[in-house]
Amino acid sequence: MPTIRPAQHADIPAITEIYNEAGVGTTASYALEPVSVADRRAWFERLSAGNFPVLVVEEEGIATGFASYGPFRHLGGYAHTVEHSVYIGSGYRAAGLGRMLMNALIDIARGNGVHAMVGVIDGGNAQSIAFHEKLGFEVSGRLPQVGRKFDRWLDVVFVTLVFS
Repeated sequence: MPTIRPAQHADIPAITEIYNEAGVGTTASYALEPVSVADRRAWFERLSAGNFPVLVVEEEGIATGFASYGPFRHLGGYAHTVEHSVYIGSGYRAAGLGRMLMNALIDIARGNGVHAMVGVIDGGNAQSIAFHEKLGFEVSGRLPQVGRKFDRWLDVVFVTLVFS
């Protein structure tokens, strides 16, 4: 049975592997180069220092996905808005793990007084857009051809969940 828990330092190698496969290897992220464990450790430390959550889902002791949120923008007026990320490892997708992680992340955001959560999704990823809409996010905008990866121009779609 899958378990969701706060990420620990020992999870960083698995998080790095998942991110490089699911993010760098696809258009789920517009990062072009794989990240190192040291890069992900710095990312983890930066989020932890800001009291932002990093969650992992594990099955039988193996981290199979992770989710986090951090600042949407660094200006003071955005202090109550966060941008989230969720990545599931190959072979574990479409099993409900992303939904479990996102529901946990949304609950934490509500408990931390977050007003709005933003997702930035590749415009061609209809599954991710639909996934977010099922969680209550609304499509808030599309920026045409602002990204480039795999030798093609990519649209970005913003989705937003506003907490009442």
